[in-house]
Amino acid sequence: MPFSVVRFNLVDPRATPDSLSERYRAALAMAAYADEHGVDTVQTEEHHGVENNWLPSPFVFAGAVFGATRRIAVTVSAIIGPLHDPLRLAEDIAVLDLLSGGRLVTVAGIGYRPEEYEERGVDWGRRGKLQDLLLETLLTAWTGEPFTYRGRTVRVTPRPFTRPHPMLLVGGSSRAAARRAARLGLPFFPSAHLPELEEYYRERCAEYGTEGWTMMPAERTPLLHLSEDPDRTWAEHGGHFLHEARTYASWQSKDIRSAVRSTATTVAELRAEGVYRVVTPEECLALGLESPVLHPLCGGMPVEEGWRSLRLFCEEVLPRLTA
Repeated sequence: MPFSVVRFNLVDPRATPDSLSERYRAALAMAAYADEHGVDTVQTEEHHGVENNWLPSPFVFAGAVFGATRRIAVTVSAIIGPLHDPLRLAEDIAVLDLLSGGRLVTVAGIGYRPEEYEERGVDWGRRGKLQDLLLETLLTAWTGEPFTYRGRTVRVTPRPFTRPHPMLLVGGSSRAAARRAARLGLPFFPSAHLPELEEYYRERCAEYGTEGWTMMPAERTPLLHLSEDPDRTWAEHGGHFLHEARTYASWQSKDIRSAVRSTATTVAELRAEGVYRVVTPEECLALGLESPVLHPLCGGMPVEEGWRSLRLFCEEVLPRLTA
């Protein structure tokens, strides 16, 4: 059965504090609506110091979503692990896990923007070691027992709701990330459709004597917007899709592999490329996607247009996907 996703990164390059507040509150209302209509997860992410207001605090947003919903999960994919204090993060995730009754999914990556590390005063060259420390600390901290952390005895309380610990995956597109996940016995979240890396992860699990599984994007993972008139939507709002695509592309080096990768420089090129898709409900169903990802507020999309997209998906597509 398809696994449905509604993505929010709250980007808005022309936002004022007033308009951004409206966008955040609209996203919460949309999450509640998606929850009522059976969407499986809200997906969000973390980036810092971005001029277009990309969401920097995914766990704060997740907490607000949990307060507004009853059953939908929140997938944070991904946090930039080395930028977080391990003890504080263990506490924050434990509280969110308790608050939500186990609905939080955290994917921990190491990021790909050196400027975010510089801004936080974190050594880019130590990111692998810092990620190891973070993950090992989280797993130990969530036992609720005292342990030694950087030469001192600490204890993290309260214990989380989910046993043995909250859902935690290791994200990335490198063999180092796959080895890290296998060594710790954690699930692996490749950042793109990388079956060879999935196989490498399974081999390392066997080597370490651990068990794990992979949550890997499908070979085709377009970001969707629903419209009864795609031509109109591209003409009126194509710039919003292009803004996000160009921003994301500017961060990616040739070594970064991502499920969302665009080389378009114009709206026409972006539409032809198919990474961002504006489709009617019937066209959405015909795509046959394993995990449809709706992006209703993409790139500063007007809130009313985002609502039109979400309602079409929830009322005309989702019931037929789950029938």
